[in-house]
Amino acid sequence: MPSRRRGGSRRVRLRRREGRPPPECRGGRPSGTLRAVHRPAAAVAVTLAAALAFALVPGEAAPPKRDFAAAAFTILPPGENGALTFDRHTTDQAKLYDALTPLRGNVTARDIRRLFKPAPLGLSTNKGSKGEHPRAGVTVVRDRFDVAHVSGKTQAAVAFGAGWVTAADRGLLLQLIRGPARIAALDVPGLDPLGLALSGKTFVPSAETEAFLANQIDALRAQGADGKKALAIINGYAAGINAWYAARRIPVARFTGNDVVAAAALIAARFGANGGQEVANSMFLDALQKRLGGADARSVFADLRESNDAETPVTVPGSFPYELPTDETPGSVVIDDGSFVGNPPAQPTFASNALLVGAKRSKTGHPLFVAGPQVGYFFPQFFAEMDLSGGGFATRGAVFPGVPFVVIGRGPDFAWSATSSQADNTDLFVETLCGGDDRHYEYRGQCLPMERFFAGTLKSAGSPDEQVAFLETTHGPVIGYATVKGKKVAISVQRSTRGREILSFKPFYELNTGQVTSARQFLATMGGVEFGFNWFYADDRDIAFFSSGRLPIRAPGTDPALPTLGNGDYDWRSYLLYVGHARGVDPKSGVILNWNNKPAANVGAADSNFSYGPVQRVNLLSAALAGGKKQTLATVVSAMNQAATQDLRVMRVWPIIREVLDTGPAPSARAEAAAGLVDDWRAAGGSRIDGDLDGKVDAPGAAVLDAAWPGISHAIFAPVLGPLVPRLAALMGESEDANSGGSSYESGWYGYIDKDLRTLLGKQVRDPFSRRYCGAGALQTCRESLWESIDAAAASLEVSQGPAPSTWRSDATAERIRFTSGVLQDTMRWTNRPTFQQVMSFSGHRGG
Repeated sequence: MPSRRRGGSRRVRLRRREGRPPPECRGGRPSGTLRAVHRPAAAVAVTLAAALAFALVPGEAAPPKRDFAAAAFTILPPGENGALTFDRHTTDQAKLYDALTPLRGNVTARDIRRLFKPAPLGLSTNKGSKGEHPRAGVTVVRDRFDVAHVSGKTQAAVAFGAGWVTAADRGLLLQLIRGPARIAALDVPGLDPLGLALSGKTFVPSAETEAFLANQIDALRAQGADGKKALAIINGYAAGINAWYAARRIPVARFTGNDVVAAAALIAARFGANGGQEVANSMFLDALQKRLGGADARSVFADLRESNDAETPVTVPGSFPYELPTDETPGSVVIDDGSFVGNPPAQPTFASNALLVGAKRSKTGHPLFVAGPQVGYFFPQFFAEMDLSGGGFATRGAVFPGVPFVVIGRGPDFAWSATSSQADNTDLFVETLCGGDDRHYEYRGQCLPMERFFAGTLKSAGSPDEQVAFLETTHGPVIGYATVKGKKVAISVQRSTRGREILSFKPFYELNTGQVTSARQFLATMGGVEFGFNWFYADDRDIAFFSSGRLPIRAPGTDPALPTLGNGDYDWRSYLLYVGHARGVDPKSGVILNWNNKPAANVGAADSNFSYGPVQRVNLLSAALAGGKKQTLATVVSAMNQAATQDLRVMRVWPIIREVLDTGPAPSARAEAAAGLVDDWRAAGGSRIDGDLDGKVDAPGAAVLDAAWPGISHAIFAPVLGPLVPRLAALMGESEDANSGGSSYESGWYGYIDKDLRTLLGKQVRDPFSRRYCGAGALQTCRESLWESIDAAAASLEVSQGPAPSTWRSDATAERIRFTSGVLQDTMRWTNRPTFQQVMSFSGHRGG
């Protein structure tokens, strides 16, 4: 079957000496660890299959500007080829990615060269090397991992080339997300954009939707010279996409600026928005009040929220007060338990991490940068990788289909990355109904009609068309209805970035065109990003961090965890200024570490985040880099990779559980033996690795803790919460265990258990809970309930796996990473690691 680019022509391999991995990584399968079975392409979007083929034509790559990287590597599984016509670049990077996992904390410099791909700026080619010229002034050359190196004479030309490559490498995904991205831009209630993209349904937008998106293009035009530059890039990018399809005579609707706006909105709404859980929180509080009474319910709710726990790990020093709870909250509403009917906003998952080591902690005297976002494992992968040069562009990294910039990557002498910050930029408002129906609401003393927004039509083969429409108040889309003290109300959602996502273009323009020249300038630049992300930077001298977002300043008298009264008295007052955002450069610790944990002290947790307690998975990274020793890229990658296979529960929570257990005898020899297996597992590093690929986690202790954890978790809270324990689990599960999606241990009851048991044992605790939960404060009762959970788990394992504890195993096959879509059936060992990852260090700087 012909390739997507070459029309069946022979591939020309471009040779490079710099950073070339050894032969075992040149197309072959390292260690034989990747399991591959390919399904027929007809499984999804078959009509797009013919779209993905083009031929290389003679040309030359533009010479790169000076590259100051001492080391520059990246990885993006499964591979650069996102087409339905498979070739070796469909899964070549998945093989490398998977081969790193079993090395755990023993990664060497050679392993980095072997299991990542070189990521220089530009591509030096010998005379006679071949590329293609999509149009005059644009050249595209492919390296041996099929990453496109795009060069152009002007910024619009480079953008054209980026659009051309996007259509070639992610044409299938580009079409699949085109409609769903508009759903994301509108915040359509009840529709998940990513789920819709994989559903086989087609969304046909209305004129009203297109006008909504076009408003952002108009806003760009109003920004003078900056807006003009942005529009030239957007138009060039769309033209490149259209040219690729036209060259292949593929009948698709022309891409426009609206498609770029929608793609930016998908990033903002899916990965850069947080909050919107207030109704569920409120109904849980109502249930607590019915069980415990008003005052006790409030204190228990505050315990579980952990909105500003002094023990939670932070990324940078300093205090940046934001969204802290207040005492009197007349502007917040308690919803009647069980009364909500509707579609609450979907909650994103978080799995990005960053390990930055400063110059003083580095053996080379230059910062070390190992970082990347976790956007899930998909085929086609959401990101593509590109190198863009010319017209001022000097960048390489991850490009999101539909967006004409590298969003995470590197420049000539710096690298940057991001993690989701969980900053609360989405609120739910309670609208008081009026006018005798469900379509009018009270606002600032008036009875106003809700406006109907007709978004478009969902089409599916063999099914009738579905009209997509929703009601809006002044705050935003109406997501449902509930009751407050028996009276019916409407619930609307307000996201701070809705309708203005494209206005964050300027920081990315500056990053892509080399206008960022220092850590301090990086902070100022990222202050212009309105999406809720943590940003990380390293050059040859400094490391830096900035937590961005258009973060609302809420009205006094409101609780950020609860819905807000929507009568106009408690609307958002303004937005957090630059000086209020968590940030830092070269902290005294010498490291900047983040795994979606709290950015800095006194940054309040979003209403959807109950996990900012004393135990966070970033603790695993901190432990691996503790001690003040000088680091290398290999030791930092080792720290990341070791943590990526560890079970947070056994490493950070089991020790305090064991201390409680040791205050009295085990109920049986079986229970004592089971606990001993968990001890042994922790002593060996707590890894969930399947080293021999037999489909089972190697350590029997994993089977014990997996079976015992639900019982342990419930034993802690049952004395106080009773039948409401499952309700807490609905807000935040007991544990986010290892799974086929990779991301794990971001949230769970880890901190609850740790803090409560330390309190019970009389240990020092900052910000203690209002009461003791396990055993209702009685050590013996608590201990017995924990032992009972372990004994019950052991009994269950005896029945299911036999009487010999040494043979008990958890299922590693169920945890293997799978690429969502169902087309690509390759799997990888479970690892808790970024999808796109950079390993970087710089030894020089522009201007000396």
